[in-house]
Amino acid sequence: MKLAARVVSTLLLSIALVACGGREQHQTSTDGAQSRSSNKPITIKGSDTMVILTQRLAEEYMKANPGEVVQVNGGGSGTGIAALINGTVDLAMSSRPMKGDEKQKAATSRGSEIVEHPIALDGLGVFVNNTSPVQHLTLAQIKDIFQGKTTNWNQVGGPDAQIILYGRENSSGTYDYFREHVLEKGDFHPRVQTLQGTAAVINAVGRDKNGIGYGGIAYAKDVRAIAIQAEGAQPIAPSETTVANGTYPLSRKLFLYYPSSAPERVTKFAQWAITPEAQALVTKVGYFPLNTAQ
Repeated sequence: MKLAARVVSTLLLSIALVACGGREQHQTSTDGAQSRSSNKPITIKGSDTMVILTQRLAEEYMKANPGEVVQVNGGGSGTGIAALINGTVDLAMSSRPMKGDEKQKAATSRGSEIVEHPIALDGLGVFVNNTSPVQHLTLAQIKDIFQGKTTNWNQVGGPDAQIILYGRENSSGTYDYFREHVLEKGDFHPRVQTLQGTAAVINAVGRDKNGIGYGGIAYAKDVRAIAIQAEGAQPIAPSETTVANGTYPLSRKLFLYYPSSAPERVTKFAQWAITPEAQALVTKVGYFPLNTAQ
């Protein structure tokens, strides 16, 4: 009997230790998850125009805030906005304002209003090859070119050569902006060669002496952004001054979007993006700081 009692006692003690050990292990696992949650990466997706800018901002932010991780991916403004609506990213980058129905869908899915947060100014450039003699075009001429009504450079003061068109994919905010503000919501001609990202457009125009394309001004390398003439006005080239005061016809803002209920780690980055330190980086990348706007 005594032996049986000792066996039972030992068995009960073992069960108790296992139970305690299990509780301790569960607690440790929970604490680890909480620790990982506090260091959860800030995820940003969207505008290819803004990728080089936001990546630079993310790099400097992580240097200034050890332990913080910011992940930036492109894909186009529409893609980023869709990801924000679906709840798969913290912030959407967009080179165009969100549409009313997009904001409504995002507010419904995220459970709070969506904050529109400008972080930079941009002049959407219309680019030609460096060898092109064309110095400026009117908005009407650019519209006719991209809708296929004007097909030869000699129709707009250039050489006798076919105009080769390069543009962005339809998920791009730059595509939407150009279509609305230049084509007046009309359609691009089928001859427009659709490329993924502004860098690809710039590379194509840089290699093609008869090419023309469009994109964010920070990408203007080895090509020339022409001056643009609005109806009844003088041709205006994109610059910090002309974009800030709105005299350049294709001036725009670049945005971050996030839910008003976003955690502090997200809002802290968004607010840092408009500090003097961050706005200095905007200039270094090739865009224009918000503080120059009048």
